[in-house]
Amino acid sequence: MTFLSRLVLVLLLCSGSALAQAQEPDTARKADPIRNIQLQNVDVAPGAVDTKGWLLLDKDIQIELGGAVENLYNFKFDKAERQFRSLRRRYPNHPMPYFLLGLSTWWKIVPTNVQTKQYDKLFFAYMDTAIVKGEKLYEQDNKNYEACFFLSAAYGFDARLNAERKNWRKATVSSKRSLDYLEKSKEANGLSPEFLFGQALFNYYAVWISEEYPLLRPVLLFFPKGNRKLGLQQLRNVADNGFYTGAEAKTFLMRILTNEEDNSAAALPVARYLASTYPDNAYFQRFYALLCFHEGEFMELERVSREILDKLNRGMPGYEGISGRYATYFMGWLMQTKYKDMQKAQDYFQRCIVFSETTGDTEGGFYIYANVNLARMASKATDTATAVRYYKTVADKASHKTEQYREAVAYLKKHKK
Repeated sequence: MTFLSRLVLVLLLCSGSALAQAQEPDTARKADPIRNIQLQNVDVAPGAVDTKGWLLLDKDIQIELGGAVENLYNFKFDKAERQFRSLRRRYPNHPMPYFLLGLSTWWKIVPTNVQTKQYDKLFFAYMDTAIVKGEKLYEQDNKNYEACFFLSAAYGFDARLNAERKNWRKATVSSKRSLDYLEKSKEANGLSPEFLFGQALFNYYAVWISEEYPLLRPVLLFFPKGNRKLGLQQLRNVADNGFYTGAEAKTFLMRILTNEEDNSAAALPVARYLASTYPDNAYFQRFYALLCFHEGEFMELERVSREILDKLNRGMPGYEGISGRYATYFMGWLMQTKYKDMQKAQDYFQRCIVFSETTGDTEGGFYIYANVNLARMASKATDTATAVRYYKTVADKASHKTEQYREAVAYLKKHKK
């Protein structure tokens, strides 16, 4: 997860005014003043709330949509969206069906590391409609915490994609509105784990950003205080008990444990659950493969990597160059270190390079390691010309602080001719 993504996770629940000032200011209108919002770090169950008509708590709707939610995360988008459209026909004025259609569209973007823009217009249209429907419900009843939930979520997703696209002003406005509705919906935290999801993310990342990026601390003074430990606890609660948000919570939990907590051993069971429950989700599959690689589960690593390449060859949704880059590198490494089959290892590493160049991922990671391994194999085979060619790529692309860069420079210096 990039720093931008981490920061956006805080921004999608914060006013983001400082970021807006750092970018192009909105000269057309004055920015709303920053509110000193205090989010409570406890689960609250309102004493008397009329939940009639709330689809989020309707068990019959949950039973009906159970298969659709499973299809969404298993990348069976057509099947999932047919059920979401059916829900829309029956509840045309409720934000839920539009938000779910937007979420389905979001997961078409995720496997490309949010690079593809072909779904942007559709995604924003669904989230905009969910916002319009949610605001109408909230205007009719300001105790409609379900409307607040969907408004906070829709504005949050809108903010995140706008930030990825560097539409800073739009991301800032949506971030502030997401936080406003999150604060309003907190009173329903005790009604359902669904309501706790946004607060869990905020509690964790607000503290994490402050700890990891001290220069941002003055900015974060304007934001509500977080609670990192509580955020993880709340996220686990949602992951275990959430119906609509359970898979999203598990996804964030997996990424947080891996990237922020540096605990791939704890992340592995979460990834295994996601990959086995949704075996056709390319993002879950490659993340699980990565954790198997880190934790030395090489039989699973090989099985999953071969499955990824098979599904990519069959053109299954979500399986594209990034997944191919992961799987070919892992297979190359296995062939080189476990099976001692250098020819197959070379073939996989070369395919990894092609996938990396196709997706534009040539500044580090698997691309650099694939080139280094090919260079080493060529050097061992006394094929100096080939080794020099690969090492030149490493010297050109790798960070100067890395061992791979120093290795490449040393080899090239020794073989100048």
